[in-house]
Amino acid sequence: MSAKPDLKIVLCSPRGFCAGVVRAIDTVERALDKYGAPVYVRHEIVHNKYVVDGLKKKGAIFVEELAEIPENTTAPVVFSAHGVPKSVPADAQSRNLFSLDATCPLVTKVHREAAIHFKRGREIFLIGHSHHPEVVGTLGQLPAGAVTLIETAEDAKTIAPQDPNNLAFVTQTTLSIDDTAEIVALLKERFPNINGPHKEDICYATTNRQLAVKKVAPVVDALIVVGAPNSSNSQRLREVAEREGCKIAVLAQRAADIDWDKFGNLTSLGITAGASAPEVIVEEIMDAFAERYTLHVETVSAAEENEFFPLPRQVRPEAAAE
Repeated sequence: MSAKPDLKIVLCSPRGFCAGVVRAIDTVERALDKYGAPVYVRHEIVHNKYVVDGLKKKGAIFVEELAEIPENTTAPVVFSAHGVPKSVPADAQSRNLFSLDATCPLVTKVHREAAIHFKRGREIFLIGHSHHPEVVGTLGQLPAGAVTLIETAEDAKTIAPQDPNNLAFVTQTTLSIDDTAEIVALLKERFPNINGPHKEDICYATTNRQLAVKKVAPVVDALIVVGAPNSSNSQRLREVAEREGCKIAVLAQRAADIDWDKFGNLTSLGITAGASAPEVIVEEIMDAFAERYTLHVETVSAAEENEFFPLPRQVRPEAAAE
């Protein structure tokens, strides 16, 4: 039997779950422990099939709209990490549903910024991707027409506000750092008085994972991003890898997704994971490569992460003792 070829695996660090994702998943799991099944979850709690399927097995029921939840249920209803329009908690309250808000606190921060700008009478731009649930939630914090979506640099060049001297912008938290910087620069050039966030809206986890990919992508033959196709931050990692010169940069939800024809003659492979992808799938993919190659693993780090977000009050451990 011939010896397996050598393969250098370069793991990006940080990768995988961020504090907001951990908080959201823990919220559903704590609700299941405390109140029993079912627990209803509006939209995928995070964009990862493995995570969602695992919670379904424990008794979570995922719905896209509250109308799918039976009348008169006493089961908890969890709002996903991406945030929801204001109409959703209002609808839940009108139906006397017991709701738990698992919105990432960094998304909530963007909602608050937008509300403050609106109170101050500013016209608001939201830099983001249309139809992404986070963007839908942010747009839904304010009356229709109060926020204008900017998706591309071209939008930033052509947008015509009513009052160029009374503007503000906020951004989706999971965007490409470079693309967003370009759009912001265009807006500031055209509208020097535009108000922006005091601290960057793009979240620490998105930023750190992109910085790690920037370090690894130029020095490997290929890079795999563990993540779902509908995960914005995972798609941005793949785009960053391509932009940094990595010839093969793909998204994989599981090891079964790997097209081995593409990965036939590698000497080095980078692996990262989007903020909603669990480490167990990184290990699964490494095991798949270990069947074909002799692995030599190293880690390249771009930042240390120790962020922690407390759970919603109703499911915190101390709530049980009250």
